Amino acid sequence: MGNATEAQITLGIVGAGAMGSGIAQVAAAAGITVQLFDMRKDAAANSRNEIAKRLWKRVDEGKLKAAEAEKTVACLNVADRIEALAECDVVVEAIIEDLATKRELFKALEGLVREEAILASNTSSLPIGAIAADLKHRKRVGGLHFFNPVPLMRLVEVIPGPETADAVIEALVALGKRLGRDPVVVRDTPGFLVNLGGRAYTTEALAILHENVATPAQIDAVMRDCCGFRMGPFELMDLTGIDVNFPVTRFVHESFFSDPRLRSTPYHRYLLETGQLGRKAGRGFYQYGEGAQKPSADATTTGIAAEKVFLVEPTEKLKTLALELGLSLLDADDGTSPLLAAPLGEDATAFAARTECDARRLIALDLSFDTTKRITVMTAPGSDPATRQAVIDALIASNRAVTAIADSPGFIAQRIAAMVANLGCEMAQAGLADPQDIDKAMRLGLNYPQGPLELAQSMGLGNVLSVLTTLQSLTGDDRYRASQWLRRRASLDVAVWTV
Repeated sequence: MGNATEAQITLGIVGAGAMGSGIAQVAAAAGITVQLFDMRKDAAANSRNEIAKRLWKRVDEGKLKAAEAEKTVACLNVADRIEALAECDVVVEAIIEDLATKRELFKALEGLVREEAILASNTSSLPIGAIAADLKHRKRVGGLHFFNPVPLMRLVEVIPGPETADAVIEALVALGKRLGRDPVVVRDTPGFLVNLGGRAYTTEALAILHENVATPAQIDAVMRDCCGFRMGPFELMDLTGIDVNFPVTRFVHESFFSDPRLRSTPYHRYLLETGQLGRKAGRGFYQYGEGAQKPSADATTTGIAAEKVFLVEPTEKLKTLALELGLSLLDADDGTSPLLAAPLGEDATAFAARTECDARRLIALDLSFDTTKRITVMTAPGSDPATRQAVIDALIASNRAVTAIADSPGFIAQRIAAMVANLGCEMAQAGLADPQDIDKAMRLGLNYPQGPLELAQSMGLGNVLSVLTTLQSLTGDDRYRASQWLRRRASLDVAVWTV
């Protein structure tokens, strides 16, 4: 079925937008003859010209040899009519995300190309089986989902429909490798792998914002500095556009029968409804444009630092930090000094109630992740501002930024990281892909510092499970129910990738 692995093939691409243009560029760079078609007048020709400009710019910058640019451009052909795709070995569709439109196109293509030719869709979320449902030769249809910008993003998801032949999937995997991508075979499910798995990072940040625990700037700073993400969740949503990420989030949530682990918040929808779409509109979670400044995520200092503290349920990390700050450790609570704790999953209120310590003087610190750059401070309602400020001053004096938040079970980082890990475990439980491939897809497709299963393993499976069960208990929200994949492996103390 098909000959995508042979040296000389012709690749048809329908749709000359950002995705189609990117696919055309990497295919031509791989020496594949490309026929680029778009229903819009001059769109394909303009796309070819833009690709050529980008290539010659790289030549001018010394990043590409002129001969390679010439060879690439020579492989790019503009198809004025869809009939010009008749002799293509593989045709990739990269048009709008509308099921009816895609079905109509695939019917037209089926009547044009040879019976052994492969038809692939670059859809980001629509079921491949639904796209192919009305075709006579459904076994030759598969998904080939690239990520934007295609020349820079190495991942490609390969998705079989219910009747896709194994040979077709093998050919699409081989084609993906030839294009310099890293293919991952994924089950045909709403959002596939990356658009499903990516929901946890942003929706849990939205939940924290909805609860008025912290600002977007604070949440973003914590996830960058403490957890190693390149962009915070709100920076990421503003970059991709609210008009993109909200509809995808809603689609995935509805497709999984309103699973609370996938839900967004009213404010996310409000930004869409009011046209606050992020960078492209000059305003989203942040303001952009001339004179716009991002709000600070950092607490300020008064210079009057705490000198002695009592540690409630001391851990080695808590002891080490307190001594590093130059604090004297009290053997017993003196009734006036700050009380330091490092709860896992609990908020300051629950911790104070359980330990029967003075909630007014309790300062909770999140020590679960990297604290060399930034540390999160949390207090219960009614806490003493002077006590909190004294601890903040001691932390700032150690050359750390401090993020001071309202009471929240799991702080910021624990909550978001646990939800990312849990959704990855749920995808493994559902068999959406090989566990190792889930991690690879999330790293490559979303630039995560770790895949979700790697994140679970590094946090400690028992710790992830504890954060989730505590969150579910304190909030009463099934959003935090733990994946059975996670629970079983945490209970048996085996690696999260164990099948």
